[in-house]
Amino acid sequence: MANTTLITGGSGYIGSLLARELNEAGRDVRVLDSLLHGQEDIAAEQEQAGIEVIRADIRDSEARRRALAGAEAVVHLAAIVGDPACARDPQASDEVNVQATRELVADAGEAGVERLVFASTCSNYGRMTDPTVPITEEGELSPVSLYAEQKVGMEKLILGAGGNGVQPTCLRFATVYGVGRRMRFDLTVNEFTRELWADRELEVFGEQFWRPYIHVRDAGRAVRTVLETPAEKVTGRVFNAGRSGENYRKLDLVEEIRKQTDRGNVSYVHRDEDPRDYKVSFDRIRSELGFETLMTVPDGIAEIISALEEERFGDPFDGRYRNVP
Repeated sequence: MANTTLITGGSGYIGSLLARELNEAGRDVRVLDSLLHGQEDIAAEQEQAGIEVIRADIRDSEARRRALAGAEAVVHLAAIVGDPACARDPQASDEVNVQATRELVADAGEAGVERLVFASTCSNYGRMTDPTVPITEEGELSPVSLYAEQKVGMEKLILGAGGNGVQPTCLRFATVYGVGRRMRFDLTVNEFTRELWADRELEVFGEQFWRPYIHVRDAGRAVRTVLETPAEKVTGRVFNAGRSGENYRKLDLVEEIRKQTDRGNVSYVHRDEDPRDYKVSFDRIRSELGFETLMTVPDGIAEIISALEEERFGDPFDGRYRNVP
């Protein structure tokens, strides 16, 4: 399997859809995932579809080497994801997000891997001095959380690691939303939609701050686009992954959900100091790689409400739908 693509975290929220996307496109796909959130059903489905699944932790050096054997490309998604999960266990997040990433890059070089796509985040932009002007990939990085600080550090490491023969690309994803195979309800659009659909009280903090959003399937498509683009166009480069028209404030999100359900109550807790406030430009990935998202936030809201109505998640408040139970 010389053209194998390894996806670390390949049974997760983005990874499970990406694995299917690449598999259906005819690639040999291998997944390395610790199934931290109980995704054994996803792993079993993947194996049935012909995807190889290695059930192990990214920190396990023997498993890493096994996963990298014969791989042509690596998509590195495995991480302790998000500010709350990293803040809850800083040591584990350092081991996974920093040390294991560093070791994976070194191991990939030794294994003769050609391409590496690193999942980074627009959180790297943090608090912008002027959030009304969309920031480009050249903009100043001002991480304000441990998670974003780790991503910034790993981007520098990965982009500087080209010397070991691996050709790296960093994708700074907008905040992800939408119905995934491994669902997450601890992400803003998904959580707000669920709370109002369930006729609950939704308390919104810092409603006036900007963030960009991308649908989980589009996040997978962005990775596939990079993998299918000639290496010389993407090697050593950073691309924001999203759509320029999909920057929203939290109050805009509530307004969009309100157009689709009249349930629930919303109260705003005004904050002048949300550390993260950024509008992002996604012109580079569109103009240079021809990547355009297919879904918008209103599409995602409709999809989530429909899935909730169909009771596709069982209890949508179950702890398995959060990265921090």
